[in-house]
Amino acid sequence: MNEGTRRWRLTLGRYSSNNLGGLSGKDGQMDNTLEFLYGREYDRRGIERDRGPGSLDPTQMRPLKWLGKARSLFPDSVYETLQGHALDRYDLTDLLKDPKTLDELEPNQDMLKVLLSFHNRADPKVRDKLRQIANRVIRDIMERLHQDVRRAFSGRKNRFRRSNIPSAANFDWRATLRENLKTYDPETGRIIAETLRFNSREKRHLPWTVILCVDQSGSMTDSIIYSAVMAAILGGLPGVTVKMVLFDTSVIDVSDKLTDPLDTLLSVQLGGGTDIARATTYCEDLITDPNRTVFAVITDFCEGGSPRALLASIARMAEARVRLVGLLALDEGGAPFYDEKIAGQAAALGMNVGAMTPDKFAKWLAEIMS
Repeated sequence: MNEGTRRWRLTLGRYSSNNLGGLSGKDGQMDNTLEFLYGREYDRRGIERDRGPGSLDPTQMRPLKWLGKARSLFPDSVYETLQGHALDRYDLTDLLKDPKTLDELEPNQDMLKVLLSFHNRADPKVRDKLRQIANRVIRDIMERLHQDVRRAFSGRKNRFRRSNIPSAANFDWRATLRENLKTYDPETGRIIAETLRFNSREKRHLPWTVILCVDQSGSMTDSIIYSAVMAAILGGLPGVTVKMVLFDTSVIDVSDKLTDPLDTLLSVQLGGGTDIARATTYCEDLITDPNRTVFAVITDFCEGGSPRALLASIARMAEARVRLVGLLALDEGGAPFYDEKIAGQAAALGMNVGAMTPDKFAKWLAEIMS
């Protein structure tokens, strides 16, 4: 069996063996391990699986044994993916009921998402361990984002002052072109840049309020995680006040917990309906200086309440000159599902609507708050 066929055989599972051939040795163990997890797709669809003599049904392998097998058979990157799917997609929360099992897991964002829904049901003896894992994941996310946010808010470019400090972020390409026109080579059609120009930066004074209004429905879990982390980072900037509310059909104000993203996240009650209008109306009462306020609603705009009330709330804030942004996702990528009609109507009222990764959101904030 060539490598390409082998990979397809492992991907398609044991039901492809008639066409692609069987697997033995280590490949056979990998196949059985994948079947233990992804064979659940048949169960979800009401299809009875063929439990052959070599199969791995739940009576033959338990999640903890499967976890150890997966770790020994697959590279770390594949193992983390399997672990994430086991927890997030197939709800193998038995993996999280034993402190010894938790020590075997590799902390990552998929695990954090599961912990958010599992924490309240966890045995008290593992709850502290769950918090340790969650804090580690959050620290990793904060370390990745902190530098981007600090850079975005380090100061705006001043095109009238020059700097001797070379930096890609401060590079002034217009001035560099003007300065080096004399070195233009007509034969190659290129300018040889002998002198590079950079802008200096001015420190901002930021008496701003940022209000984060976050949909806590199940599909927005990544956005909630990044919102909590961004709130903690932004709240540490001088002159910036951050307020944050979570909503489904009710509203939870977590503004007093933002210094600890984990406390914020443990306030989340994933699932439920969606009443965006109720949340935006609540947030209007948090605004004291509209001209110095940024309102960011993180949602898919699938309004379960009154679209008219939602649009009226957005219109009032736009008229008061609040800076408005509708974030369709606040994670590091992915194609968000959203209600195009309501999102389009919100954009027509003056709200900046789009999908932004956290670093782009930070840059957007820095620009409008300059």
